[in-house]
Amino acid sequence: MELKEGLNRREILKAGFAGMLGVLPVLALAPAAEAKSYGLPDAGTFGITFRNQHTGEGFSGVYRVGSKYLPEAFDEINTILRDFRTGDVFPVDPRVVDIMYMLRRKTDRNNVVLEVLSGYRSPRTNDRLRRISEGVANHSLHLTGQAVDLRMPGYSTRKLRDVAVRLRAGGVGYYADSNFVHVDTGKVRTW
Repeated sequence: MELKEGLNRREILKAGFAGMLGVLPVLALAPAAEAKSYGLPDAGTFGITFRNQHTGEGFSGVYRVGSKYLPEAFDEINTILRDFRTGDVFPVDPRVVDIMYMLRRKTDRNNVVLEVLSGYRSPRTNDRLRRISEGVANHSLHLTGQAVDLRMPGYSTRKLRDVAVRLRAGGVGYYADSNFVHVDTGKVRTW
């Protein structure tokens, strides 16, 4: 990420603070967002690599150290997982990234770049998608940054769904015709 000329230390600190505040509402709504969720240890560093299939943008790096999520990593993650149709950025639930991390570990695909098809969705985008296609929930967890649709190159989406279901970390949807799996941090359920 490039800094614009003329930014001073105060502006950089304000931007970092604003980014940190962007993660707080999601963490406040997510009381179970501690390190031991989904069987993750409470020590060490946790990294993820994924690419947004619509924008080509990607993230590869550490997003959490021990039980602490890194605000600077989530500034970038939130931008990459934005609503690519409108450009709207929304704080992503850090537990969604934990699920992505665990999917890579449980499939022994730690070096694979996950392909994300959809992260955050604005209400306008969600309404539009509901009008033109089936399977889009009125109160989708994409609207609150709690869901991603993804696939893993070289790994069957059916098998990926099975791994996600075994995590019991939230909702898992399988879209065989479109070749992706939906995972979210809502109630444990499948479709």
